Amino acid sequence: MKFRSPFGEAELTDERLTHIIRFHPEVRQYQKTISQTLSDPELIRRSKFDEKVYILYRTITLKKYLAVVLKTNRRNFVLTTYLTDKIQHLP
Repeated sequence: MKFRSPFGEAELTDERLTHIIRFHPEVRQYQKTISQTLSDPELIRRSKFDEKVYILYRTITLKKYLAVVLKTNRRNFVLTTYLTDKIQHLP
């Protein structure tokens, strides 16, 4: 599946979606929110570990966020998605 993102077109492959559902089953109910987070994130942070990876956030509840991890390259693609109660702070 391909989505708009602030970094251009982003892809969520079937393999990555399978990984997300397997390792983060709580995200299954937020599959529609993944596309919203990619196209219109509330907040974006750069990964501390890889300068080509960004974490896009969208609020789910008062203290819960959906985080979509996007690798930016010649082909932008989703690495994983998870729920968190903490936003990564800038170094």
